[in-house]
Amino acid sequence: MTVPMGVEEEFHIVDVETRMLVARAREVLDRLPDRGFTTEFLQSVVESNSGVHASLDALQTDLVRSRRALDDAAAPLGLAVVAAGTAPLGRMGAVDVTPQPRYQHMADEYRVVAAEQLICGAQFHVDVPDRDTAVRAMCVVSPWLPTLLALSASSPFWLGADTGYASWRTMLWQRWPTSGPVGCFGSAAAYDAAVTGLIRSGVISDAGMVYYDIRPSAHRPTLELRVCDACPRVETVVLLAGLFRALVADAREMVRRSDGCRHSRQPWLRAMTWRAARSGLDGRLIDPATGQERPAGAVVRSLLARLRPTLEEFGDWETVSGLAEEALGLGDVAQRLRRVAAEDGMTAAVDFLVTRTRAHPVATGPRARIDRRGLSARCRQNQAARLAAHRSGALPRRATRAAAADRQPFAGGFDPTTVTVLRPAPRRRSNGR
Repeated sequence: MTVPMGVEEEFHIVDVETRMLVARAREVLDRLPDRGFTTEFLQSVVESNSGVHASLDALQTDLVRSRRALDDAAAPLGLAVVAAGTAPLGRMGAVDVTPQPRYQHMADEYRVVAAEQLICGAQFHVDVPDRDTAVRAMCVVSPWLPTLLALSASSPFWLGADTGYASWRTMLWQRWPTSGPVGCFGSAAAYDAAVTGLIRSGVISDAGMVYYDIRPSAHRPTLELRVCDACPRVETVVLLAGLFRALVADAREMVRRSDGCRHSRQPWLRAMTWRAARSGLDGRLIDPATGQERPAGAVVRSLLARLRPTLEEFGDWETVSGLAEEALGLGDVAQRLRRVAAEDGMTAAVDFLVTRTRAHPVATGPRARIDRRGLSARCRQNQAARLAAHRSGALPRRATRAAAADRQPFAGGFDPTTVTVLRPAPRRRSNGR
């Protein structure tokens, strides 16, 4: 079976000195190819669009290439990119809206709701044969979306404060009038009529503002998943793509055999989504099969068991099950971020995310062996700067601790000298001291 898929990833732009969110996306985009990268609502975000792929391996290669291109574009500007639902450090009102009429209208109409959108998500597209199938499949897939949210949850901090949530992005995102869980529709005509009614009411200005957790794409023959936080590790993105494709494939078959969703937990969906946003993988989720709370790991493994035949048919079982167990073993991203922040401060939490957003792990120790053959002049300069920083003691220890918190092993085949060294943020002086 071959079902094409693609991914859109959003990335925060942060200053490497202060670790603060900054409105410099245009500068980064000017250093990137025109195709594959674009602006978003706020000038602190760059979006990357993958190609269309039939295999998870090809998708991962594409995502790695995009992340490396972003890193290469941002580093010379003194910037770094962060894939997470929220950037830990930022200020309301410090980020400009991208100068486009549509975005300006949204800023004027929705005011604080729009200004709060210092957030990033990951969207997944899976091909469907027609729009009717896409709309009817939404109802079948929806009960499992909170589980996918929990796997992606990466936004415990908001404007420098701990929210107590694993995905605060979800709570901010659900403030839009057409966001969150979607209802069940019997046909594309019924869904489109509902969207047309919302536009006529003036609540939204166009179909692109339908921000449901899952929706049929307005421009492509795909079903689009929108519930997930942006993910620091590219492996998590691949895991979610594999799970979502299998869910859609199963739903397509159910729709083909019947009139659609015979049994739905639609009344539960908002509660299930809230629970996933609150607890992530660290607590309990609501099992779609029973409506009862269970440990998050048990619900994830229940989803794997449900999808195993389809994953095996795609040839994805070993990859997806292995990545799922790895995610459960590493633990909740939000909790790891909290541990890093508690030990070394909020700037260390930003460093943690920057490191994991890169498409390869980073060697931080002065004893790291680096093959200098074939390195560019820039690589050699970065290597020299990094070694000098170690010798002088200027390289913060928290970067090493952050790496240890993830227990992410080093991998061969990458060049660790292409990484921008993050220097300590300047100390703030107060009361004349």
